Amino acid sequence: MGRLWQQTAALVRGLLVVGRYALRRPVTTQYPDEKTRVEARFKGRHWLTRYADGLERCVGCELCVIVCPSQAIYVKAAENTPEHQVSKGERYAEEFQINMLRCIFCGFCEEACPTGAIVLGHEYELAAYSREAMIYTKPMLTEPYPGASGRDPRREV
Repeated sequence: MGRLWQQTAALVRGLLVVGRYALRRPVTTQYPDEKTRVEARFKGRHWLTRYADGLERCVGCELCVIVCPSQAIYVKAAENTPEHQVSKGERYAEEFQINMLRCIFCGFCEEACPTGAIVLGHEYELAAYSREAMIYTKPMLTEPYPGASGRDPRREV
């Protein structure tokens, strides 16, 4: 008789739990149609930003390469010339690559950058069908116009 009583009590407790959650709004997101809202501190896709005048912020200092714990960043720097001015510094990043398969989205590169050239945005849809497509090159990372990444192009670091 005691065992039957314990099972009945457990059944009633279980039904109370089900009743408590049955009337709540479901938390399921219909993913491709509905995008999940991310928090302000979320770190997603990388962007190479530009100044308001269109010059690149990256000066090719390679500090992001040094602080990256997963060694996902490759930078090849080149010298600016008066005829070919790409950034405001003496150098600029001739090649800039981020291997998104290795990146752990820690944000150290963003914190180490002295000019605020690299920022991590809120985009999280980074899937691809090949490994080569997950290596983001400079044309893929550079914002198409100043402020496209969400960062104010007039803001200094």
